[in-house]
Amino acid sequence: MATTHPKAGAKPGEDQFLDQMSQELTGWSDPFARLRQALDRDELQLYCQPILSLRAPAGFVMAEVLVRLREEEALLLPPGDFLPVFEHFGMMPELDRWVTSHVVHWLAGARPGGLRSFSVNISVQTIGDPEFPGFVASELRRRKVPPAALTFEIEESSVLARMESASQFAAAMKAMGCKVAIDGFGQRSVSFGPLKTLRVDFVKVDGSIVRNLLRSSVAEQKLKAMVRVGETIGVGVIAECVEENDILARLRVLNVGYAQGFGIARPAPIGQRAAGT
Repeated sequence: MATTHPKAGAKPGEDQFLDQMSQELTGWSDPFARLRQALDRDELQLYCQPILSLRAPAGFVMAEVLVRLREEEALLLPPGDFLPVFEHFGMMPELDRWVTSHVVHWLAGARPGGLRSFSVNISVQTIGDPEFPGFVASELRRRKVPPAALTFEIEESSVLARMESASQFAAAMKAMGCKVAIDGFGQRSVSFGPLKTLRVDFVKVDGSIVRNLLRSSVAEQKLKAMVRVGETIGVGVIAECVEENDILARLRVLNVGYAQGFGIARPAPIGQRAAGT
């Protein structure tokens, strides 16, 4: 998908202002050209953070894919430093294609015994791209990778803001055999309607709930409700941002199915972490 610059339809002066802010934040003289170069020359690097099953048999069952941008002297920029610039230039669908393609490529050559299931974060721009599902299907066929190896994560805020697009996106992914998750669930409100509408496979409980689990009865009640609903409709519940052993123990007591966070495993390059090293 080609991306033009500056963005079409921008208000007078708006695009120039945002370009200037992007340059100030990144230090790049031409942020658009820098991102185009990063995509064209594969100057991005995939990391992943595994997700632990809290039920027997316990173990890592999946990993969330994260992306870093390589800069000079082996510096790796975290997503917060460059994703807003991708968003500003309307390039998130291209980035999501790059990530998906490279994850599928990795899965096609993954050695036995390593992780063989990954979740990929999808932007609000991409869920409105009608060509993206076809791209995913083509990549999976070309590499002979089973669709169930991919889970696509959609932010709760994106779902609520663009329910129709999110529903169409989820239906297309489910039809080809991929899985769907809602990320940051419960951040804005605990509404279970989207779970049924999108027929998701997982919800990832927002970190604001998980971090407050031991000191907030409201947080615990929210999580309990999520677990009950998940068990009723067959949706897996993943607790994000698990950083303390006491919280992990409480998650087990509450019968939460999965956990992810720095207290379990830190992100690492996909080749290391997915291979179990």
